[in-house]
Amino acid sequence: MSRDSAAPDLLGLPEIWRERVRGEWCDYNDHLNMAYYVLIFDHGTDAFFDSVGLDAAYRKANDCSTFAVETHVNYLAEVRNGDEVICTTQLLDFDEKRIHFFHRMYHAERGFLAATNEAMGVHVDMRVRKVAPMKAELQAALNALRASHRALPRPEQQGRVIGIPRK
Repeated sequence: MSRDSAAPDLLGLPEIWRERVRGEWCDYNDHLNMAYYVLIFDHGTDAFFDSVGLDAAYRKANDCSTFAVETHVNYLAEVRNGDEVICTTQLLDFDEKRIHFFHRMYHAERGFLAATNEAMGVHVDMRVRKVAPMKAELQAALNALRASHRALPRPEQQGRVIGIPRK
């Protein structure tokens, strides 16, 4: 580790995903292109959903899946080719059809917060491709996770709106 290394403060959340930035993901500014931040967050989403039971077995057994309906990404610091990043996920809320969650991406070696991703997903019955209620066991797992995340501070970037502030 370099002298400016610091383990990231994950705010008590588990590491849900870890990945190394690939050269082909970097742009003409010699840093991770914005599309690939979203790709890494999508990998984190898959890992998060797996961790609560919304995994391949659930999807196959219930002929259900999830669709993203809204996301907001904040690019806070650049990461570059070869950098390793860590993602965490905080469950903000859910109901029988929707899951509202928040990812944080940290530089694994230097510890800084590189980006955040707030997302809303919906549970979809793939037979009719319509939003449908989640199975009770999935809702129970999400409820337990929400209870454990309730004491966490609200993410600073949650609920941001794009605009140019005027005086």
